[in-house]
Amino acid sequence: MSDAPLAVRFAASGLDWIVPDWPAPPNVHAFSTTKNGEGGGTLDLGRRNADIVSVQQLLRWLPREPVWLDQVHGRAIIDADDVARSGVAPSPADGAVARTTNIVCAVLSADCLPVLLTDRDGSVVAAVHAGWRGLAAGVLEAAVAMMRVEPSSLLAWLGPAIGPNAFEVGNDVRAAHCAGDPGAAA
Repeated sequence: MSDAPLAVRFAASGLDWIVPDWPAPPNVHAFSTTKNGEGGGTLDLGRRNADIVSVQQLLRWLPREPVWLDQVHGRAIIDADDVARSGVAPSPADGAVARTTNIVCAVLSADCLPVLLTDRDGSVVAAVHAGWRGLAAGVLEAAVAMMRVEPSSLLAWLGPAIGPNAFEVGNDVRAAHCAGDPGAAA
């Protein structure tokens, strides 16, 4: 791969992917795919039955196969280093944390929020699938705890997700988020 920044390489390739504009350290690389691959073709990673052409297109840009999660809209976070070392499929989880260079953390999202985290030194990274159920259950808090760094040292990038013009939540969602906060008005 070229030493050019990811955004420059993607622009030159014709890929319609989103590269975060955030102050991550130079050893941390991140991007979010859209449904548009090279030349406007479709890139659809789906869930477990992803189109092999889409996966091969993605893998050309990565140092190794990502640690794919069996996402369940919960709060479990896995150690991607352990999974990559063991080769054993991870247990169901909605986030992954890595400290080892070239371990690729990945989450799939449609209307849920992908959240990427790193510390200012780039010594630890996390990718979190944050749907409303996971957010209410504390998935972000679980990821930060597993990163084992001072929360004030963290940088976060919030990826594309569904917005209020396309989706409205009901009182059940509000109640779920207020349940864990005694000062919240349910």
